[in-house]
Amino acid sequence: MASRGYHIVVLNGPNLNLLGTREPDIYGSVTLGQIEQQITRYGEEQSAKIDFYQSNHEGEIIDIIHQNREADGIIINPGAYTHTSVAIRDAIASVNIPAVEVHLSNIHSREEFRSHSFIAPVCIGQICGFGATSYIIALAALVDYLKTRKSRP
Repeated sequence: MASRGYHIVVLNGPNLNLLGTREPDIYGSVTLGQIEQQITRYGEEQSAKIDFYQSNHEGEIIDIIHQNREADGIIINPGAYTHTSVAIRDAIASVNIPAVEVHLSNIHSREEFRSHSFIAPVCIGQICGFGATSYIIALAALVDYLKTRKSRP
C-alpha cells in the first residue's frame, strides 16, 4: 500500500473511445470502460484516486493536462498524437508532473512513422505492447516512482 493516496490522471487520446471494436487484431477486444475498471481496481490497491479522460481533440487534451497540474502523476495514451503533437509534449513538460506514456500495441514493431514519439522524452517512461495490461504496468511503475522520489522532477 502507498503511504498516502495518490491522484493519478489517465488520459486517452483519439480513437480510443472505439476500443473493443476498432481493429481488434491490433488493439484487442477490451473496451476503454473495461480498461478503466481494471485500472480503478488496481488503483484502489495502491491507494490511488484515478480520474479518467478521453478526447479526440488535441486542444482538449492540452486543457485536461493543464487543469490537472496538481495531480501526482499522469498516464497518457496519446494515440496518433504521439507521432505528431509537439503541443501535447509541451503541455506535459509545462506542468512538471511525472508522466508515463502508454500504448496497447508495440509502436516500435508497426509502421515506421509510429516508432517516433514526441511525448516519450518528457515522460519518466513508456510502456507499449502489452494490450490493456500496459495501463496496469504503467500505474504500478508510476506509483513506485512516486513512493521513491524525493521531490518533483
